[in-house]
Amino acid sequence: MMHRKPRVAFLLTLLLWLAGPGARAQDTVVQYLSGTDKDHTVQWDFFCTKGQNSGKWSKIAVPSNWETQGFGTYNYYRDEINPDEQGLYKHSFRVPAATPGKRVFIVFEASMTDTEVKINGQPAGPVHQGGFYRFKYDITDLLKPVGQDNLLEATVSKHSANASVNQAERKADFWLFGGIYRPVYLEIVPPTYLDRLALDARADGALRVDAYAVNAAAGQAVTAEVRELDGRRVGKMLSVQAAADPDKTTLRGQFPGVRAWTPEAPQLYNLVVTLGSGRGTGHRLTQRFGFRTLELRPRDGIYVNGSRVILKGVNRHSEWPESGRALSKQISLLDVQLMKEMNMNAVRMSHYPPDAHFLDACDSLGLFVLDELTGWQAKYDTIVGRKLTRELVVRDVNHPSILFWDNGNEGGFNRALDGDYALYDPQKRPVLHPWERFNGTDTKHYPDYNYVQNAVLYGQDVFMPTEFMHGLYDGGHGAGLEDFWNLMRQHPYLGGGFLWSFHDEAVVRTDQNGRLDAAGNAAPDGILGPHREKEASFYTIKELWAPVVIDKTFIAPGFDGRLAVQNRYDFTNLRQCRFAWKLVSFPGPGAAGTAPRTNAAGTAPPPALAPGETGWLALGLPAAWARSDALYLTAYGPDQREIFTWTWPIQPPQATKKPTTAAPAAAVAVSEPAGSLLVQVDGLGYYFDPTTGYLQKVAGPKGDVSLSGGPVLAGVKQALKQLRHYAAGPAHVVEATYEGDGSSFRAKWTLAPGQPAHLEYQYAQRGEADFMGLTFNYPEEKITGMKWLGRGPYRVWKNRLKGQQFGVWHKDYNNAITGETWQYPEFKGYHADLYWAVVETKESPFTVYADDPGIFLQMGRPTRPAGATNDNTSPAFPDGTLGFLNAIAPIGTKFQPPALLGPQSQKNLMLNYTPVSGSLWFDFR
Repeated sequence: MMHRKPRVAFLLTLLLWLAGPGARAQDTVVQYLSGTDKDHTVQWDFFCTKGQNSGKWSKIAVPSNWETQGFGTYNYYRDEINPDEQGLYKHSFRVPAATPGKRVFIVFEASMTDTEVKINGQPAGPVHQGGFYRFKYDITDLLKPVGQDNLLEATVSKHSANASVNQAERKADFWLFGGIYRPVYLEIVPPTYLDRLALDARADGALRVDAYAVNAAAGQAVTAEVRELDGRRVGKMLSVQAAADPDKTTLRGQFPGVRAWTPEAPQLYNLVVTLGSGRGTGHRLTQRFGFRTLELRPRDGIYVNGSRVILKGVNRHSEWPESGRALSKQISLLDVQLMKEMNMNAVRMSHYPPDAHFLDACDSLGLFVLDELTGWQAKYDTIVGRKLTRELVVRDVNHPSILFWDNGNEGGFNRALDGDYALYDPQKRPVLHPWERFNGTDTKHYPDYNYVQNAVLYGQDVFMPTEFMHGLYDGGHGAGLEDFWNLMRQHPYLGGGFLWSFHDEAVVRTDQNGRLDAAGNAAPDGILGPHREKEASFYTIKELWAPVVIDKTFIAPGFDGRLAVQNRYDFTNLRQCRFAWKLVSFPGPGAAGTAPRTNAAGTAPPPALAPGETGWLALGLPAAWARSDALYLTAYGPDQREIFTWTWPIQPPQATKKPTTAAPAAAVAVSEPAGSLLVQVDGLGYYFDPTTGYLQKVAGPKGDVSLSGGPVLAGVKQALKQLRHYAAGPAHVVEATYEGDGSSFRAKWTLAPGQPAHLEYQYAQRGEADFMGLTFNYPEEKITGMKWLGRGPYRVWKNRLKGQQFGVWHKDYNNAITGETWQYPEFKGYHADLYWAVVETKESPFTVYADDPGIFLQMGRPTRPAGATNDNTSPAFPDGTLGFLNAIAPIGTKFQPPALLGPQSQKNLMLNYTPVSGSLWFDFR
């Protein structure tokens, strides 16, 4: 009978637990020694050995990077200045009164880079190497009795004593900070405790729990309960006798009816695991998790919960301008919400594990994650790499958002570590080598359009570039994405892609009077600015990656109120979405505001379309819909988040009413003062250069309007062939004809009493061109703003037309340089679908009306970024400062000129040499 005694003791323990688990369960006690984030810090004593404010003891906020606190040396890419810089920390603390008999650990969430920790003068353990990982020491035997002060000392060296750590982390394309930049705290547990948990929770409700108990004795039980977030128990309690050795105790159970986790419905549960004892002690851990199944199917794709998914993601650095890598939960939530707003469903950690609260936000709000071991084009050695891989996976293993482990980046792969991830991950998530073909995936970085074309035709691996469309200044990201994404979707094994990158890595330089420094052209790579200012590509991505696709380009007179719609969700039926429309009319150029007037509004019943299906959305517009100026349609997801708002003009540009006045009795006067042809009408004088045919200026009662030097056929060298002027009834006509470069151009001004000046033009242009249309000059220093009806408020490029809304917009003048000044939207550039524009000036405002669809307004010429080293992201602009164009230039990426980015990124070409005709009205009155 002796063999039954352990079983009896186990049952007795279980009964005692069931009778009163709350009385015996102790949660881990956490006592912060530092603050909890960048906004809630604790002052520690600090000594910096070199750089700013070095050589003296002072105070520093913890957590923080010491450079952002005014100490030490800033370095980007490699520690070239003061590589041996160190920070010495001291802090006194006391342990809680209930500590005797407990085990006490000190935990560092992360510290850059080598960190030596002492408690009361004694080493807490070996020096930790690796600047992005959680590490801890058992300091129970080093502490003084309750009520006495303990001294924590930490020596942090930016440069590691391990050469491979420096190669992997501190010779990398990002800012290299120093310091204790994530929280430090004590964990206090009973002598017998649960060290950690590792879960495998499948979409069908199958659950495996690996519980790592320490000092477990015979007769102790490990129990596990699944609970809703509101505390309600789900299914039955799991229980098993605890293993008596340091190895794991595994529990298994089935929970039918649970809701699986997806980014579109991020359902989470709590797992409460208790190590119980019949002697009145016990320890409890609570782990938030989700039921989710991942499969990487060779020559097929990525499947989550049995459904194929396409990852639409971005690479994210953990950084904030004023605090470096010391962040907060609020920033994590902000970043995830911004990604969701762009209709992304995935994020890649670049190039190191993020704060734990960022992964919590991905779990709760819904984003797939690629979690990454540091290794930027160089790898850790195997000894330190094994330790850091363990720290990475042990901390992050239970996040349902994580789909893959990245074993380094761009050649920073220690292949000896590929099998280590599975040692700590019961889910056995696939391991990637971002940048190469590995493990059935092709994660090529920065493929050009031709590479993607070949991958579509011949690729045998799941295609998922983990970096593509490399942003720089205003290039990349949304520019070229439409062509790339449409082509990538044709790949039979598409896994998705990750844009580079989320935000500009600019930091506030405490050694340079607070200047925002993006390291020249090394770091302004973001879709957003450093403080998450939205650039134009933000909205392009939002439209192109919308899970609801509506490709209607214009509203024709016979529109029946139905729109073709495609469901590109991975899990959601379109009937779970909501659609709202409105018909609007816009204020005119002389109105005070820009807001449209709503004439009618309503909702459209969502069609029941499964993921991948296409159908029709019937708006049910009123009979008088065609009397409005535009149609707006907004789609909302099941979470009530706006997916996108589409806008379509209803009226053509020529329908815009031009202001007229009663014609005065005086006839048009024509004269030829020295060097000019002068036509006077309605109190205005139009001066033309008789040698060029160009407008020289317009004189009025309020002074001159300095519009001159045009119209010119943009980018084409031509000479005046003929200048004619003649009366045409009450009006006077000035007509100029040009030729040169194999192109022809004719401009005809009609100046009539009571009407704006009317410019009709026609041109035919041979050869490829960056832009096509006509331009004028106006002194930039005299421009104060612009108000226009068209697509806005951001500028566009030939290969980035999506994302902007049709409406009336206003911008004050700025000389914003994308990625260097972060004042958005930029004033200067190309603006799409012009109907009219008021050019606000220090002289007198004037209004230009377009009669033709598809006209681009060129407002000024953007300033070239100071850090630019090539012209990839500096597109061509006409010499004029005010243009009305039929075709504009594309923009490239950091590594590729536009020509390598697909059809929309090519130069413009006039087919068949068919002349283009256009009509503009200029109102200077």
